[in-house]
Amino acid sequence: METLFIYIAKSSGLLILFYCTYYFLLRQETFFNSSRWFLLAGLITSVALPFLVYTKIIWVDPQISNINYSQVYIPQNIEKETFEIDWNLVSLIIYAIGFLAFMIKFTFDFYSLNSILKNKKIQQQADFKFIDIKENIAPFSYFDYIVYNSSLYTSTELESIIEHEKVHSDQNHTIDVLISRIFCVLFWFNPIIWLYKKAILQNLEFIADSEAAKKISDKKAYQYTLLKITTHESCVAITNHFYQSLIKKRIVMLNKNQSKKRNYWKYYAVIPALVAFVFVFQIKTIAQEKKEAKEVSEKISSVDVYKIKKTTTDQELKVMSEKLKQNHDVDVTISDVKRNSKNELTSIKVDLQKGTEEVQTIQIEGNEAIKSCGIIITTDDNGSKKINLVTDGGIDKPMVIKNHVVEARETKNQDVSPTYPVSPAPPAPPTMPVFPEGPMPAAPAVDMSKMPKPPVAPTNPQDKAAMKKFEKEMAEFEKKMEAYEPDMSAYEKEVDEIMEKRSAIFDKEMEKYDLAMEKFNADMEKYNEDIEQKYGENSKQYKQNMEQHKKDMKQHAKDMKEHEKNMKRMEQESK
Repeated sequence: METLFIYIAKSSGLLILFYCTYYFLLRQETFFNSSRWFLLAGLITSVALPFLVYTKIIWVDPQISNINYSQVYIPQNIEKETFEIDWNLVSLIIYAIGFLAFMIKFTFDFYSLNSILKNKKIQQQADFKFIDIKENIAPFSYFDYIVYNSSLYTSTELESIIEHEKVHSDQNHTIDVLISRIFCVLFWFNPIIWLYKKAILQNLEFIADSEAAKKISDKKAYQYTLLKITTHESCVAITNHFYQSLIKKRIVMLNKNQSKKRNYWKYYAVIPALVAFVFVFQIKTIAQEKKEAKEVSEKISSVDVYKIKKTTTDQELKVMSEKLKQNHDVDVTISDVKRNSKNELTSIKVDLQKGTEEVQTIQIEGNEAIKSCGIIITTDDNGSKKINLVTDGGIDKPMVIKNHVVEARETKNQDVSPTYPVSPAPPAPPTMPVFPEGPMPAAPAVDMSKMPKPPVAPTNPQDKAAMKKFEKEMAEFEKKMEAYEPDMSAYEKEVDEIMEKRSAIFDKEMEKYDLAMEKFNADMEKYNEDIEQKYGENSKQYKQNMEQHKKDMKQHAKDMKEHEKNMKRMEQESK
């Protein structure tokens, strides 16, 4: 489950990357076809890239490892059974319920579409199949099918609609619609995917408007048709339908000047971020020791073992401490000594330190007598000493260290307490930056009751007097609407400038965060290797540290969710 959550976090991060690039850099440009492929590439990348992991092997020189035993004395305390909620299972059930609900909705949309197309008369013209229906449904296209109700439109309006839908059909825009819907079903829990789908559908309408306008002589009539179609509220899902709620945006983009070719650099702005993603998250480093034929056993000249048994007395512990100081210059501090009614050791704490080296500590607590444990000190030919701690009766068995047989040397019942090296502190994960917040400019106040209403077209297009009156009223309506345009344009420009500044600040913080995450991952790998070497994979200490690592990764996933919420709030504020 943890692997699944990490995959979802990576995939969501890539979706955010592509969506933000489109929203802040590309949505105002007129490179509609290029934006189409950019958005589709973002979907594919977000699914495929997290699976591509490069394994990097670093060869290191072999080291003489300290004597290490995974046996650990564990106090025999009976733990009460407690009920715990398996949140991984709960999350999986919630996902399955959402997936099933959206899958049923997807299937129902196909059924509704099939009921409209079934048993209808089809007129084949070139590569297109035209269906003239009686239902009051907005015109739409589905692959090579173009569906409309001719009784609702004039011949001029119908020409504009058909040219628009031909573009959808000819360029296979239905595939984009279906892909975006499938992603919404799979990642229904991610709010970014719904914004992403909206961006894809909106860009497809820009493409169709742009291409259709080139084939229509009267561009103004085409815009009037857009206004008229907005009165249709009934649309068919999983199709390219002529009606879109963002009519104003479509008209603005239709009249916008072509973007300059030098602005194509914006499509490449996502590449450095993808490279950084690969280096930070998709490269796994593994350290392996070089194999050497040399024997290193001769480097050990002597091995001393000091034992602590359950029957070891306080005087014997004192003598052991003095011997360690005298023979090896090791300072021993013994504390928290407890015994049972049989005068057997049940609790003891031993601190070891040699010179300025790090203190090694082990503490055993319980209600039963301890098992034998010991301190092993190896001395190399060069005089360097290494201290190792063995517990749980590990030194009662003969040991072979570098081809030397080690036996316990009794010094008046000297037995030494179990100890581990002090485990290093786990690295702390960095905190993800939050998108800058602040007040947004107030939107222009518009009294909806005073907004002009578009005139109604005459039912009989042949009535010249009525058509002349309609054209006059339409001109007046357009003139009144132009009065609102400067305020809205100024407001949108002010919002864009604010969001661009905040985005620049956020990008710098994200760069710092990426570097910090790279360092954290490297430190975490080293930390896990140290813990595994010191305690072993099956030890309690190793499992505890791995649990802490899981908690850190869950916190990272939580930070990613908070980041998604911030991006969603930013999207709402920009509107």
